[in-house]
Amino acid sequence: MSEKSYDLLVIGGGPAGAATAYWAAKAGLQTAIIEKKVFPRHKTCGDGLTPRAVHQLSEMNLSQELNEYHKYEGLRAIAHNKSIEMKWPDHPTFPSYGYVVRRCDLDTMVVENAVKEGADFFEGMEAVSPLDKSDLGIKGAMALDHSSGENIIFKAKFIAVADGANSRFGRSLGSNRNKKYPMGMAIRGYFESPLDKEPWIESALDVKDRHGNSMPGYGWIFPVGNGTINVGIGLLSTFRDYRDVNTTHLFNEFALTLPDYWEINPLEPIEPPTGGRLPMAGSVGPKAGQNWLLVGDAAGSVNPFNGEGIDYAYETGRLAASLFTEANAQKDNSILTRYPDLLDEEYGLYFKVARLFAKIIGNPVLIRELTRVGMRSQTLMEWALKVMANLMKENDKGLDEIAYSTIASIVRMVPEQRVSD
Repeated sequence: MSEKSYDLLVIGGGPAGAATAYWAAKAGLQTAIIEKKVFPRHKTCGDGLTPRAVHQLSEMNLSQELNEYHKYEGLRAIAHNKSIEMKWPDHPTFPSYGYVVRRCDLDTMVVENAVKEGADFFEGMEAVSPLDKSDLGIKGAMALDHSSGENIIFKAKFIAVADGANSRFGRSLGSNRNKKYPMGMAIRGYFESPLDKEPWIESALDVKDRHGNSMPGYGWIFPVGNGTINVGIGLLSTFRDYRDVNTTHLFNEFALTLPDYWEINPLEPIEPPTGGRLPMAGSVGPKAGQNWLLVGDAAGSVNPFNGEGIDYAYETGRLAASLFTEANAQKDNSILTRYPDLLDEEYGLYFKVARLFAKIIGNPVLIRELTRVGMRSQTLMEWALKVMANLMKENDKGLDEIAYSTIASIVRMVPEQRVSD
């Protein structure tokens, strides 16, 4: 049985893992990523990168690579036979545009970028169990090389758990999802369309089947720029009967009712649609151990407002890498205990507001009326876009930020039980 040693072992090569590895390797930590799949691999995702995600990718020196993909200007919202087009807002930190990049391309791009910074990448290598788990942490992971069937020991001072929404490795360390928090379900597929280079991603807020009956959830259509569009539908567990929802049926009905201008054949997706579940709002914990941290989807970092997880994966990965680097330099693992508080400082109140929003929209009648009111006002919808994409300005606060801050101040005082139950 072979053995390898590193400063940092990253379990999972997706957005959170690759970002953690990039920043850690850049800071000088000997870093390894082990990923059970072989890249490129497909993931259930809308493929849309918002300004927050684009900013993080630019910080990782990937702006030039992104320019090869479809760039879009903003969001087109559709509901109640109306449509509103909204450009991404101007912001001092984030760009006023996004990209659509298929995950098979995006994740390969980011992990290769980490390798360029010095990280070692082992694909087709599954972390099957923690190594020597004790009160002092773990010494690494036992991994299975799927190509050879060999077990390999990876020893490390620190471990970043980034194996996604189902995080088996995280669960083996005692992490679990707070079931009172919302969870998302989504399914997506690709269709050929002549509008593959539309400047807008599209969100259907009032989804109906072909007979005009309202369906739960919201739909999306994201132009990929390669002759195809990404079509999907998602819903939250706050919807009363979500356990009885057949997401494949939802997807098929949504495809059949897409606006004619997309010119798709709804019966002929390019490949079978795929779906998945997403823990949200920081719902997974504990997020820190003696020498390990959960990052990205493994920590339940998806935004309940819009189902967005990639930017939060990059951000939590970057934060974790900075703490690993500091702990290594100071030879003080207790530095990692700051991680949950730093996450709460950055996202805690915002995610609490988002959870209350998720609870409200679980009522189909209420969300229908809210969207009906919203679609009458460009200004109101632009404010909602800014809030839901977490693009408020921190310092130069305008009316949009003041309005959100007022709501957040009220939500801060709402007992946690009232938000979660």
